[in-house]
Amino acid sequence: MTLRILVIDDHSLFRSGVCQLLQKQPDFAVVAEAADGLEGIKRAREHRPDVILLDLNMPGLSGLETMQLLAQDLPECAVVILTVSEEAGELAQALRAGARGYLIKNIDADALVAAIRRAASGEPVIADSMTGKLVAQFRAQASAPAAPPVEREKLTPRERDIVACLARGESNKEIARRLDLAESTVKIHIQSVLRKLNLSSRVQVAVYAVEHGLADHRD
Repeated sequence: MTLRILVIDDHSLFRSGVCQLLQKQPDFAVVAEAADGLEGIKRAREHRPDVILLDLNMPGLSGLETMQLLAQDLPECAVVILTVSEEAGELAQALRAGARGYLIKNIDADALVAAIRRAASGEPVIADSMTGKLVAQFRAQASAPAAPPVEREKLTPRERDIVACLARGESNKEIARRLDLAESTVKIHIQSVLRKLNLSSRVQVAVYAVEHGLADHRD
């Protein structure tokens, strides 16, 4: 299976370097590149890639605005932010908008390639340096309301277990092992959770769980 990739970044030298790197992978195909958000959205609609690498800070339409429009138009596409920003607030905003991942531009080549493959398979990919910042920010929001009873009642005990696992960033295989379930069963539970909470990705479920007191659920 060939992964179709779109790169959106306003720095032409960096964009060209990333494209050249990705084209060396036998299972990657860079179907298009774009220098700004509007062009990126146009290319995404035209090529419908599997993965989009998106810069956060761009002139005109910002990365976050572009992310929101991409999530509406191509919810099945894995959008991974690739940026220099290490601000936890921007990370949180990107994940809420539907980003599958958040990587820093100093990432090495092998790690970037591996992250793209993981994102395409449905896993969230967040730079190690950012994970602690994200958790710290959410924990600092002590005034954030717990999930309303009606939201909790939507989820079965097993689904709440799944949500807690997603909040820890666990893969389907890890969740299956932890809960003694088949991976196919885990996928069914995740789809049910997404539907009940009206969310579009497992990353959004993880953010929701931390913000609403569901991350520490124990059966």
